[in-house]
Amino acid sequence: MRIALTVAGSDSGGGAGIQADLKTFHQFGVFGTSVLTAVTAQNTVGVRAWEALPAGLVAQQIDALATDLPPDALKSGMLGSEELVETTAAGIARYSLPHYVLDPVMVATSGDRLLEPAAEALIARRLVPLADLVTPNLDEARILVQDEVRTPDQMERAGRALLRMGAKAALVKGGHLTGDEVVDVLVTEGAVRRFTHPRIETTSTHGTGCTLSAGITAGLALSRPLEQAVADALDFVHRAIAAAPGLGRGGGHGPLNHFVPAPPRPPSDGF
Repeated sequence: MRIALTVAGSDSGGGAGIQADLKTFHQFGVFGTSVLTAVTAQNTVGVRAWEALPAGLVAQQIDALATDLPPDALKSGMLGSEELVETTAAGIARYSLPHYVLDPVMVATSGDRLLEPAAEALIARRLVPLADLVTPNLDEARILVQDEVRTPDQMERAGRALLRMGAKAALVKGGHLTGDEVVDVLVTEGAVRRFTHPRIETTSTHGTGCTLSAGITAGLALSRPLEQAVADALDFVHRAIAAAPGLGRGGGHGPLNHFVPAPPRPPSDGF
């Protein structure tokens, strides 16, 4: 069985972070391991508080897994602080961990900050060059490339900028675009692909970015080509939003339905 690792924060509401990642890994048929970076007190309405774990403990989690349960692919989500960005980068480089998907989590769906502002530039400098894929939303892309990102053409330009910064590929997510269609732009060396899905009018969008990057990571762990891993994960997220269970008391952003089936496994998938 293939192993996928998530380096991320805990979401007490269960819709994002480590919890969403492990649920997604399970649906895709990979064994999920985790490095916990922070604990949050949150629900569908917002983040009440959060606290990062000590960097030494995060480093020891990486060491424990890399030496006994080495991942076939990994992702990072909420890192919270400069120290944890540095710790994560050092761990990935120390063990040459393969197929790294960087989800540069900066702000929760509720609008609450999940990253110290001083850490933003460090993500660009230390983690982007290690990434097989970076998956920013429009705001995160703007911060990383220091340029306006509001249209599909600007998303493509931002993706190319991320490649110049050292990433092997970039998926700039268009969930915050206006209009009836959601456009996500995948930029790789020498190629660009735009994925389009009809927009679903719903407030059940908590954890979409975490779930998407986890689905891509699972696909890479299963040795799927990057473009197929991205397409499969986007399809999974779209159906998970459509089937959202409507949890929460209202006024916030509910979770997706992580119980929807993953896309069929190609015959080439391995265990």
